[in-house]
Amino acid sequence: MSLLTILLIVLVLMFVGVMPVWRHSGTWGYGPSGALGLVVLVLLVLLLLGRI
Repeated sequence: MSLLTILLIVLVLMFVGVMPVWRHSGTWGYGPSGALGLVVLVLLVLLLLGRI
C-alpha cells in the first residue's frame, strides 16, 4: 500500500466519523468537520508541493 492510499482511507474514515448522524455527536456543531477541513487543506497543499 502506498502512502496516498493510506491517507485516502484515513480521510474517508474521518469523514464518516464527523457526520452528525449519531445521537451522541448531534450537538458537537462544526468543530469536527472544521478540523477535517483543515487536515484536508494541509494534505492538499503538501500534495501540490510534491511532499507526499
